[in-house]
Amino acid sequence: MKKRNRIKKNEEFQRVFKNGASFANRQLVLYYVRNENQEHFRVGLSVSKKIGNAVMRNQIKRYLRQAFHDLDSSIKPSFDLVVIARKPTNQMNYFQIKKSLTHVLSKTNLLVKSNVK
Repeated sequence: MKKRNRIKKNEEFQRVFKNGASFANRQLVLYYVRNENQEHFRVGLSVSKKIGNAVMRNQIKRYLRQAFHDLDSSIKPSFDLVVIARKPTNQMNYFQIKKSLTHVLSKTNLLVKSNVK
């Protein structure tokens, strides 16, 4: 995932939280809001210190970024997404995290149906 497609600023996170909708499963919480001014979706990641040490948190963020990279062509453009990892993610491998992310994206109708594997 390219850096220009990431949400970094606190104001951008707050805009998604305040104006967006959300969906959650046991492992992830997804906030999303439409942003017509962009051609590609943007992603912000949040992993709490409660989940583990810095190594564990960074690993979870790497897994999530790679999952978004793999699902890049399947996700609808013009959205800002914020993903918050919950405690069970520290016991999960990459494929489980990708499956959980695919689940929340499909439940929120952010996936294009034909490209999902």
